[in-house]
Amino acid sequence: MVIIVGLGNIGVQYKNTFHNLGFRVVDYLAEKLSIDVTKEKYKALIGKGRVNGQEVMLVKPTTYMNNSGQCVVLIKKKFKDARIIVAVDDIDLPKGAIRYRERGKSGTHNGMRSLVEYIGEDFERVRIGIGRDETKNLADYVLSNIRFEDEELFNEAIKKAGELILEKLK
Repeated sequence: MVIIVGLGNIGVQYKNTFHNLGFRVVDYLAEKLSIDVTKEKYKALIGKGRVNGQEVMLVKPTTYMNNSGQCVVLIKKKFKDARIIVAVDDIDLPKGAIRYRERGKSGTHNGMRSLVEYIGEDFERVRIGIGRDETKNLADYVLSNIRFEDEELFNEAIKKAGELILEKLK
């Protein structure tokens, strides 16, 4: 089993924020793979399907960003040997940049801190750069809506992140 977790916040007010890029990667994969991600289980919205002969579960935690680990630990307890891949926004990367790591620290990201607290550092990450806005405090920036002029850049980044995850499943 491969568990693909997109970090984000539930609620329409967060839909187009930087902090919801992980959710949008899961949405991209759900559409591409024809997986319905609406079943409520493990403090998340989930959907299951198959990719290259492997069972996959797409996950959007409903615990809000800062408590994402509460969801993932429940899934990890059920699927002990599952491979976990997390899609997440990252202020330390330039806007639209994609970076993959097999494991690592949480950095300044509260959602990643929650995951590391609950399940440790042994999970893969696909990070999407959002850059920084020095005129806003960090919380205001990550929870702000993506500007219209940047929407195409982030749509492309979401697609690249989704395709990178699919490539890692081969």
